[in-house]
Order: sequence, then C-alpha cells, then structure tokens
Amino acid sequence: MAFAVRFRETGGPDVLTWEEVTVGDPGPGEVRVRHEAVGLNFADTYFRTGLYPVRLPDGMGVEAAGVVEAVGEGVTDVAAGDRVTYTGSPLGAYSTERVMPASHLIKLPPQISCETAAAMTMRGLTAAYLLRRIHPLKPGDTVLLHAAAGGVGLIVSQWAALLGIRVIGTVSSEEKAELALAHGCEHVIRYRQENVAERVRELTGGAGVPVVFDSIGKDTFAGSLASLARRGLLVCFGTASGPVPPIDAMQLAVAGSVFVTRPALADYIADPAERAALAGELFEHVAAGRIKIEINQRYDLKDAEQAHRDLESGRTTGSSVFVL
Repeated sequence: MAFAVRFRETGGPDVLTWEEVTVGDPGPGEVRVRHEAVGLNFADTYFRTGLYPVRLPDGMGVEAAGVVEAVGEGVTDVAAGDRVTYTGSPLGAYSTERVMPASHLIKLPPQISCETAAAMTMRGLTAAYLLRRIHPLKPGDTVLLHAAAGGVGLIVSQWAALLGIRVIGTVSSEEKAELALAHGCEHVIRYRQENVAERVRELTGGAGVPVVFDSIGKDTFAGSLASLARRGLLVCFGTASGPVPPIDAMQLAVAGSVFVTRPALADYIADPAERAALAGELFEHVAAGRIKIEINQRYDLKDAEQAHRDLESGRTTGSSVFVL
C-alpha cells in the first residue's frame, strides 16, 4: 500500500489529509521512486494557502529522496536501485512512493544519506544560487541574511564563510542567535529588540551592505531596503510573513539607486548542466564536512498538519524532514 498527504481546498494546516493512494507503473520518461525521507519547506505552505495557486485536489510537497524502483521507456540517466533526490514540481513529494518525471532527479553520492538529501536539496540549491549565481560577491564583502537560523540560513552562513564573505544574520531569539553564530554568522541582530537597518549601518561604518538576502517578505522589506549600500541588491527569495509590498520605482532611487529581485529556484536549475554544477558543488561541501546539514525536527509523514503548524509558528530551526 502507498500513502500520501493531499489537499482538496486551500487554507490552514487542517486541510491536509492522509490518504491511501494507487501508484501505477512509470510511463515514457518517468520513474517510480520509493521515498526514504521527505523535505518540509516553507514553500509547501504557499501551495497549501493558495499563495501559489494549483489545480485541486493535489498532492503536497516538492522535495524528497529515495530509491528508484522502476523506470519507463526512454529513461537512461537513472536505473532501478539508484539513490536519488529532487526538488520542484509536480507536487506530490509527501508520499511513500510516486511516479514522476525522470528529468527532475539528481543522483546521490554514496556519502550523503537520503535523510540528509531531503533536508538540503531545496535549501542547499537555494543557497548555491544565492551565493554563486545571483551577484558577484567576493571575499571581504558583507551581506545581511534574514532568518539566519533557518534551513537556508544555516547553509548560506557556512558556505559564505568558506568564500570569505561576512554574514550579518537576523534572528528572533537567543537560542537562534547562538545557532547562527555557531554556523558562520559574524554578527547577529535580534530583530525584536534592535532596529535592523540602524544596526547594519553601525556594523558597516555607515555604508550598508551590497546584498540583502530576505526570505521573510512583507515585515522585513522596508528594513532590508534601508540596509543596502548605494547600488546594492535586495534579493527577496521568500515571503514567510506575506508578499513583498508594491514597489514604487522612486523609492529605489531614494534608497541609493538600489536593485530588487524576486528570484525562483526553478529558474536557476532549469538547465540540467547548471543544476548538476550547483548540486555537485553542494554535495562536495557536504560530503567533505565543510557544510553541515542540521536536521532539528523529524516527523512522521502522517503528522504533516502538526509539522506545518510548527513551521509557520517559527518553532523550528535548521531543516525539518519527514522520515518513512
């Protein structure tokens, strides 16, 4: 028997249901994957609430790792028995097994477990494009990173330290401050007690930072903009507090001729060669122990509702996974 978490309407965590499902044989270009671990990502809540609209009913989740059990006609890049990971559409990763396009799969090196892969594929590839593709950061640069104790934040901080890039991280608690500092942040700002932009100016001698990585959205947008150096770049790659407010072009000029971008991971891994390059760099760092993946929450897949409640309330740190 196969099981999956699905939703028939948008809303709160209670719209998620645990169901028995039928998984058929893979068709041309497809594979059947038996999952060993499934990733829990904030993006999952965007689909559930309707911020990212999909046709309902649908499955939930975009990231998992496991073993290929069968391949369809024309599939040559993977074979039955291969250990693989993936992130991206179509939805349906919250499942014990599924049929999906083979083109989305990334083979796992032997040093990386499926649980680690499920905890880092989306977060790690996000960190990869933020640091390696979106802006020509160089050793000695300083960046502002919101949610520094989150899954993406901990990877970005460690990777930035390897590149000689200094990170100022924002956190909500002393526990998260300690975690961020232990994973490469040079400074942390407790945003509930401190003015983020003012503190950034203090730490940078008034100059501001060339890049802000902001996964929070509505609540942090103004402070992020005010933290930028002249001609700096605000990277809005998430909306945990809600969508970024409308932007008046003049406010970008007033802030110092700054730039704003709202990237999506899908556009940085759409090309198979670029995806392989980013994944290869990520896997190499993790396999060598230079980047550690912190799995701080583990759930049974049937407890997806509680997992979403924990995620949205800010009770989680690092990465979260469903174990099967």
